[in-house]
Amino acid sequence: MGKKLTLSVIKADVGGYVGHTYVHEELLEKAREMLSDHPLLIDSYVAHVGDDINLIMTHETGRNNGEIHKLAWDIFTECTEVAKKLKLYGAGQDLLGDAFSGNIKGLGPGIAEMEFEERQSEPVIVFMADKTEPGAWNLPLYKMFADPFNTIGLVIDPKMHNGFDFEIRDMIKNKKIVFSTPEEIYDMLVFIGAPGRFCIKRIFHRETKDIAAVSSTQRLNLMAGRYVGKDDPVCIVRCQSGFPAVGEALEPFTYPHLVAGWMRGSHNGPLMPVGMKDARPTRFDGPPRVVALGFQLSEGKLVGPQDFFGDPAFDNVRTQANRVADYMRRMGPFEPNRLPLDEMEYTTMPQVTKKLKDRFIDLRNK
Repeated sequence: MGKKLTLSVIKADVGGYVGHTYVHEELLEKAREMLSDHPLLIDSYVAHVGDDINLIMTHETGRNNGEIHKLAWDIFTECTEVAKKLKLYGAGQDLLGDAFSGNIKGLGPGIAEMEFEERQSEPVIVFMADKTEPGAWNLPLYKMFADPFNTIGLVIDPKMHNGFDFEIRDMIKNKKIVFSTPEEIYDMLVFIGAPGRFCIKRIFHRETKDIAAVSSTQRLNLMAGRYVGKDDPVCIVRCQSGFPAVGEALEPFTYPHLVAGWMRGSHNGPLMPVGMKDARPTRFDGPPRVVALGFQLSEGKLVGPQDFFGDPAFDNVRTQANRVADYMRRMGPFEPNRLPLDEMEYTTMPQVTKKLKDRFIDLRNK
């Protein structure tokens, strides 16, 4: 057994510039300053998409390490103070606790971590989304690791032919189940086809048991009991040599599938893949965006990134996403542009219902 490396991606929205569209450079500088040459880390990179700060870190302390989590918490706390000074919108909105309590889970920030032995060549992609929720990864991850029409390696690569194991989380009942593909695909689709409740958390190679992908599955409204912003999830995917090729991991995003989020976290909209320069959602606070940063790992060092969705090969899907956005917006406050009622629990719906409850007449007794 070789030495294991941990790749952690921890994100939070601690203040938008302007509104919910972007991250101010002073916040990014503060994050870089606090990560620079930190003794716990091998390497780090500060990224952002929309109004979210994403901390990408490599280290050897393992998953769920309290010191790493506290470092991220301290960075977000300090960035919140900068945001307050600049009077940025929603300063500290993702930080649900007043103090760190040993683990960042349940405190608001989203987190995706994986631990593995670095291969001879270790390409990884960090996907970062804004204005959507963790279930946004369900369709792309399914296509990457279980759909031969997307990933030809499942058919012709002997290292992939036996498939992958999918760990699915029930985010309402806080349970998990593992499905083996390809034989359990139909059963799995029953659940992951409902991304508001069931999310793909981790994917493993069936033969080697090596981690292949991991996503953040935190839902802010379920933690806070009220709407405090959309979850804006992150996802890490390992590529090549028994895993999907880089191009196979990117291919699912040539289709702008509908995801929940967008304006006030209460609308369905197309997920638009963009380069970093276009990761500032403005139209109706959207449409929802996804960025893909590629890194080559070398003894834990982050070589990169490559801004994959900056490629003009994704121009057509962006055009299609804009057309879908036009279509959805014409419905205004009507479903399916607006989310269904069970997803509106943390908006004004309960207050309006309470205010009008005495005006509803029960027709069953008439």
